[in-house]
Amino acid sequence: MAVQTTTIESFEAFVNRPENADRLFEFVGGEIVEVPTSSFTSQFGARILGYLFIYLLQHSIGHLTGADGGFMVFGERYAPDVAFMSKARQAELSQETYNPLAPDLAVEVVSPTDQERLLRLKIANYLAAGTVVWAVYPKDQQVEVYEPGKPVRILGIDDTLDGGEMLPGFTLALSAIFAS
Repeated sequence: MAVQTTTIESFEAFVNRPENADRLFEFVGGEIVEVPTSSFTSQFGARILGYLFIYLLQHSIGHLTGADGGFMVFGERYAPDVAFMSKARQAELSQETYNPLAPDLAVEVVSPTDQERLLRLKIANYLAAGTVVWAVYPKDQQVEVYEPGKPVRILGIDDTLDGGEMLPGFTLALSAIFAS
């Protein structure tokens, strides 16, 4: 199947149309991709956001955004389900629709409608920009952890995520986010 690609200028004109005001789009690999929402997948992003929010209340080291926070990554436009940006890199979050800096951490909750090839492209671009990625697979109850320059780690429901040097002392038992 042929994929129709477009330019960033066409993307921005498209998303700024009045009929698209309440919709969320990404620009990945030259394609305009609508970001679908479902209650099932969004609950996992919300749970991770909640745990990170509590951590950041105690450690004022950065900013947290939800699914409506967009970021520019090598000319593309991404809207991770959860993102963290350290205050050391950006003292105040950008007020632009898409932050001109890639986040330090991007959490992508993978839904059944996500295209695997576009997800892999996003992960590669995030890594090239220095972003850590947590790809959350709710149906499999797994998280793939991608860190620049390191092999991918695949964690299951009995494992614990940790924030590493980026979020020192942060841990999250995956059983807490995959609880039914």
